[in-house]
Amino acid sequence: MSNATPDFAAPLRELAELATRVAEQIGEQLTEAHRLVRETVARGGTLFFCGNGGSAADAQHMATEYVVRYMRNRRAYPAIALTTDTSLLTAAGNDIGFDNVFARQVEALAKPGDLLVIHSTSGNSPNVLRAAEAARARGIPVLAFSARDGGALRALADHSVIIPTDRTDRAQELHLCIEHVICDLVERTL
Repeated sequence: MSNATPDFAAPLRELAELATRVAEQIGEQLTEAHRLVRETVARGGTLFFCGNGGSAADAQHMATEYVVRYMRNRRAYPAIALTTDTSLLTAAGNDIGFDNVFARQVEALAKPGDLLVIHSTSGNSPNVLRAAEAARARGIPVLAFSARDGGALRALADHSVIIPTDRTDRAQELHLCIEHVICDLVERTL
């Protein structure tokens, strides 16, 4: 076992540099994402979140921030993570296929005035693509948080926030940061 001091500064600087680049290059994407979320919450619509793996954890995290609170005590905002009901997920995965686990929930729960927020760093996972298709079929706007080139999800989303990196971890870190900023702005204004 090495006694060398780990280098925390380099990866933190790398993240800070990427965050600075995002702030400078995709500000308009962030403004539009905020508008979609704010308008949905203002009209009493439900925010539906989904994603896989770490993005599923981010979906759950963000749904919780809206329902419970982020920085301020305020009314509860309707939000649901489509990643949390293990009975539903396993039944859908078994009976209609894992590619349909989110789409089925969108078909059952989403209504006009709601917003589907998809987390997918690749933008190519079949289950989030089908969720986007199901939302569009019901007239539900889709907000996508992705990375790289946005993948196939970019064409299905009404709006995409694409982090310019090939690193999944850095994209997820910035997705969460951006969504926290959006949630804070919503809480300040509604």
